[in-house]
Amino acid sequence: MKLLEKTQLGGISLKNRVAMAAMTRGRTDINGLVGDITVEYYSQRASAGLLFTESIRISEEATGSPLTPGIFTSEQIEAWKKVTAAVHDKGGIIIAQLWHTGRVGHSTDRNGELPFAPSPVPIKGMRHFTSEGMKDYEIPQEMTIPEIKKTIEDFGQAAKNAIAAGFDGVQLHAANGYLPSQFLAESSNQRTDDYGGSIPKNARFVLEVMQELISSVGSEKVGIKISPFNPYGDIALDNPVSTYIYLIEELNKLDFAYVELMRRNPNFALPENCGFECEIGLFGSKIRQTVIANAGYDKASAEAELEKGIAKLISFGKLYISNPDLTERFEKNAALTEPDRTTMYGGGKQGYTDYPLLNE
Repeated sequence: MKLLEKTQLGGISLKNRVAMAAMTRGRTDINGLVGDITVEYYSQRASAGLLFTESIRISEEATGSPLTPGIFTSEQIEAWKKVTAAVHDKGGIIIAQLWHTGRVGHSTDRNGELPFAPSPVPIKGMRHFTSEGMKDYEIPQEMTIPEIKKTIEDFGQAAKNAIAAGFDGVQLHAANGYLPSQFLAESSNQRTDDYGGSIPKNARFVLEVMQELISSVGSEKVGIKISPFNPYGDIALDNPVSTYIYLIEELNKLDFAYVELMRRNPNFALPENCGFECEIGLFGSKIRQTVIANAGYDKASAEAELEKGIAKLISFGKLYISNPDLTERFEKNAALTEPDRTTMYGGGKQGYTDYPLLNE
């Protein structure tokens, strides 16, 4: 079974080709500190070849949703050290996903401050979860050039903090409608300066953040997650194929470890002549770095994807919520537990660390 074969990611040896995708779970305290149940949660899943953390805020300004972790204070760094130590004690590898939500936030959980974004364009057609319930999105503040530069620096500092906390690497979250993908999309970026107005200018922020991460912690410890066809967060590109081909060609000029390539949810329509299976071939075949394929895979489709030879790892999200020993279940062809959707976000141990292992 290819899923259970050993492989390399940058300078790291992985015991299998199974990765746990980043998933927001909303289990921190109000200060963005992870606790003992988070330590247990990740250590339970350390049999994966690679663990990606839930999205971690790079700064206070990056805050989007309540009860999400940060890595910009000494207390947060110390809290994450317990997680990384527990994972390493079980022979696991864990990477911190670095996150700035941009306009996907609300002043309710930002000390009354409006979120920042490339342009003052609010998200339409959806509402945001806040500590006071669901609310309409607000018109965000347009970032100034100094604020853009400071945010890039914040990514670099967060990467250094992650390595200090014991993580094996960092991943730029440039998917799912958050700040990096907001810069890429014409629906959210209406700038006419150096950071908007053309495909190369729209891509500049992502590329500069990647350069900052590489210079901060080293090329073998850096990767990126992208979602070319994902419309989440009211994201729409005039020409997503051209934009992402350009971005990939520019990323190919940089020295870093991997690209996690997220397929679009099959519930949404794909561009003409591009079915659910096309994205890895269309974009992944052009990526020079190791490709990790993500979204909507089961054991059979993951094996089939690896057989094609473009992706070297497969990352699983929902399956890892309710199957902490997913690799063992794959190996033994055991039944999978379905997750309880009502406990996915927020709460305590229920629906987080109480899913049974096979031997239980």
